[in-house]
Amino acid sequence: MKLNIALLAGDGIGPEVIAQAVKVCDAIAVKYNHEINWTSALTGACAIDDCGEPYPDSTHEVCLAADAVLFGAIGHPKYDNDPKAKIRPEQGLLKMRQKLGLFANVRPTFTFPSLIDNSPLKRERIEGTDLIILRELTGGIYFGERGRKDDGNTAFDTCTYTRFEIQRLAKMGFEIAMTRGKKLCCVDKANVLETSRLWRETVQDMEKDYPEVTVSYEFVDAVAMRLVQWPNSYDVLITENLFGDILTDEASVISGSMGLMPSASKGLHTSLYEPIHGSYPQATGKDIANPLATVLSAAMMFEDAFGLQAEADAIREVVNKSLAEGIVTEDLSGKNKAYGTNAVGDWLAKNI
Repeated sequence: MKLNIALLAGDGIGPEVIAQAVKVCDAIAVKYNHEINWTSALTGACAIDDCGEPYPDSTHEVCLAADAVLFGAIGHPKYDNDPKAKIRPEQGLLKMRQKLGLFANVRPTFTFPSLIDNSPLKRERIEGTDLIILRELTGGIYFGERGRKDDGNTAFDTCTYTRFEIQRLAKMGFEIAMTRGKKLCCVDKANVLETSRLWRETVQDMEKDYPEVTVSYEFVDAVAMRLVQWPNSYDVLITENLFGDILTDEASVISGSMGLMPSASKGLHTSLYEPIHGSYPQATGKDIANPLATVLSAAMMFEDAFGLQAEADAIREVVNKSLAEGIVTEDLSGKNKAYGTNAVGDWLAKNI
């Protein structure tokens, strides 16, 4: 099978972790007789430095022509530390989501048996956790009207949602729930926000189309609390952009490291697969970044974009083996020997 994959390494540790995922994918291609055509393109701070745009048209064309996009991370301190910067790397991510129609971020959260005690949460609270958060990506406050009043002392950001935007994300949530535990939680703030009331009303109207799914409605603050108390009580959660951004990062600590969790962004055109961590500029070039989330994102890509279940399972199996045998970077090594980013990637590819 011929696989055309766009490779957007991005900034910071992005190129380092992406390189390890490429090693793993190439090993899978050899083992299962596939041909991968990698096409690299710029996005984020490196794209601003190169052409003044965080998501250039040339990069968009590469993404549109690909079967899937494997993405690293974006962000750079010189923009983070300048509140007056007019162009930011993160604008490229928002633009990419909008132009590719990536309206749904799919973030699984699960635990690894060999790392259960690495989590800051007690074993008995997190054992058995296996949930998915669907975050709406192209609406809400991140894309609403924003600005400052004439005096410069008042700023505003507007949160706007249409029924259609809610329906298409909820539909995906219901369909995923049907393949899992048949439980769906709609996360909102309907006691305060009008957009949340539209979310709740819309999902309630859709319940009749999925009679096998048990639907609950919870306020975002209650979910934030329950995620650290009883995360294994959840199956599939759907929510708006801002709430999803916060809750998915909170959920990531359940596994013990942000360097372990993959994600997918799906929508109208080419789907994108990426680790949930950021560009981690402090670790750039030190060969200490954990590549496993990126490698597991590649597993999601094989399964979801190409329907290649055996290949995805082989990647997950070798990642579990690396964790069990302690072939890990310093964030997971504890008092044991830590391996470099490149060494972990080489070990994974060799063992595939």
